[in-house]
Amino acid sequence: MQTSEKRLDELEIKVSYQEDLMQELNAIISNQQKTIDRLENTLKLITERINELSVSLPGNPIAEEKPPHY
Repeated sequence: MQTSEKRLDELEIKVSYQEDLMQELNAIISNQQKTIDRLENTLKLITERINELSVSLPGNPIAEEKPPHY
């Protein structure tokens, strides 16, 4: 009977460690998602800014294109 109790104790310890690990991994994933969201937003802003600046560059065919006359 002692071995069954010992095995049960060992299983309970393993489950406890796994629960702690899952909480830690969940926190890590949550932080990573926040970082990804922030980086995506930054990339979007940078892309918009580059597009704004590239339109106004000299030699840009779009910027130098004359509007059609009606």
